[in-house]
Amino acid sequence: MKVILRENVPNVGKIGDILTVADGFGRNYLLPRSLATLANERNVGQMEHHKRVATARLSKAKAAARVTADRMSGLRVVATRHAGEDGKLFGSVTTRDIADLIAEHGFVIDKRDIGAPESIKQIGEYPILVKLHGDVIAKVTLEVKPDA
Repeated sequence: MKVILRENVPNVGKIGDILTVADGFGRNYLLPRSLATLANERNVGQMEHHKRVATARLSKAKAAARVTADRMSGLRVVATRHAGEDGKLFGSVTTRDIADLIAEHGFVIDKRDIGAPESIKQIGEYPILVKLHGDVIAKVTLEVKPDA
């Protein structure tokens, strides 16, 4: 029996794979649980169409992320915090703070997409990597200054 997987099935295959499976496995397990559909002409054509649409959507999102990365690269954000004499901060600069500072420049970034050291607790400059899409990463500089 030829089937098209609709879900990832461990030890069987991934979404979109066209497989030949035993009749009983397909009829009693894959089809009733909607893990797969029969691989007839109509379903194969439909799957190919969905793949093309998904690929086009992915390439469009990646192109938009590259444009944003080009605009964002070289961006310098400044965080002002209360610090002691030795340059140690009272508190820290978190990824949420960095996301808010970047948002002030017109870029909406989720805090989980920011690659920063665990916690920034010292005055200085830090390179921050912002993951925009898959392998598209922008480099931003964070400068932590003491307040007056």
